[in-house]
Amino acid sequence: MTAELPRRVVIDLPDWAIEVGADAPVTTDTDSQMRFVLDLARRNVAEGTGGPFAAAVFRRDTGAPLAIGVNRVVPLAAAPAHAEIVAIALAGQAAGSFDVGDVGSHVLVSSTEPCAMCLGAVPWSGVDELVIGARDEDARAVGFDEGIKPDRWPERLAEAGIEVRRDVLRDEAAAVLRDYAAAGGPIYNGTTGDDGPPADGNP
Repeated sequence: MTAELPRRVVIDLPDWAIEVGADAPVTTDTDSQMRFVLDLARRNVAEGTGGPFAAAVFRRDTGAPLAIGVNRVVPLAAAPAHAEIVAIALAGQAAGSFDVGDVGSHVLVSSTEPCAMCLGAVPWSGVDELVIGARDEDARAVGFDEGIKPDRWPERLAEAGIEVRRDVLRDEAAAVLRDYAAAGGPIYNGTTGDDGPPADGNP
């Protein structure tokens, strides 16, 4: 007799993140939004609840937060539980639609440039803007595999109507990654012992 197959996936926020999210800033200032996201990433590491990545979805007109996300890959044994995926999924729940554009214009603020998986989720989410802190090369520099992304992906998103802003508080965001690695945080990738594909030369 074979074991029963799993039938449910639960990807949740840790309790501390729910408490912090309740006090998320209501602001359209991009730097302030990014500082909040970076604080989430640092806290996620400090609490031992995941990797050094965080994201949040804000309304573009009022700056009100719709959802937050932190990386939960290792503690939940769930490869898709990257910060952006968590934030996008919870934003959909808040909006009552997989397309958050159904309830207004929104921005996804990410502490680090989305990996290949998370990048693919951005157009599906319905956000109109993507704001990024650390770059792909900052994540790769500490050992994370960002996957194979299309050439000119920022331009391609722009052509699809999604504005891309990079390098927002990049030095501070990259420091979160470096501090995590320096403290001995686990560097996890899709294949154990595999450094992943080489950087694709994206700017």
